[in-house]
Amino acid sequence: MKHVRLELTAGGREAEIHPMFDVLMNAPFVKRATALQWNWTGETLGILHYVVGDIDAYETAAKDIDAVIDYELEPAGDDAFYAYVFDEMTPASSAMFEPVSYRGLVVVPPILYHDDGRVSMSAFGPANVIQRAIEAVPDPVEATVRSVSGLTGLPQVTESYLSERQQAALEAGLELGYYDVPRAANQDDVAAALECAPSTAAEHLRKAEKKVVQSVLSTR
Repeated sequence: MKHVRLELTAGGREAEIHPMFDVLMNAPFVKRATALQWNWTGETLGILHYVVGDIDAYETAAKDIDAVIDYELEPAGDDAFYAYVFDEMTPASSAMFEPVSYRGLVVVPPILYHDDGRVSMSAFGPANVIQRAIEAVPDPVEATVRSVSGLTGLPQVTESYLSERQQAALEAGLELGYYDVPRAANQDDVAAALECAPSTAAEHLRKAEKKVVQSVLSTR
């Protein structure tokens, strides 16, 4: 059994897959989105997203898309909301979801939509099933394997043994660019986000990074 971290990209051709996918990836009023849960029947898709963006503009877009059967939006603080959308699948979007239904394959939420056009997700199952699913991803979508590990590499498992402050430090570092190459932020920036001393932020980062690295190396 393997856990793989995948990245999908449609190269700006998201509208060819499904109009709601295009909204999530390219609409100027969506800053970022995360798919939390979904139910796919082959012909329809019910999906729950957490979206950072303009809820009113999102609702206007959803109303104008014929494929959307129903939807419900609920505010979740400033500039964020939950979006449940139930829509009809297009042939392209059905083909993209079909590998998810392969026997023995488990797709682990969440699915992350990045502002540079990438979609990242985790899948777990037999190596041959995962390979078959990757090969079945249809055009114009391209799938890239970014990492391979075991169960402890799953996001939820890693988070379960990080302390709340360690988790917050990693999230702040990732958001601010601390892990970019070259770095776009330093420990002082992370400390400011956490509202703590730089030395405290550095300690949280070191301990969290050690646990994450150990979780990956222990599965190889």
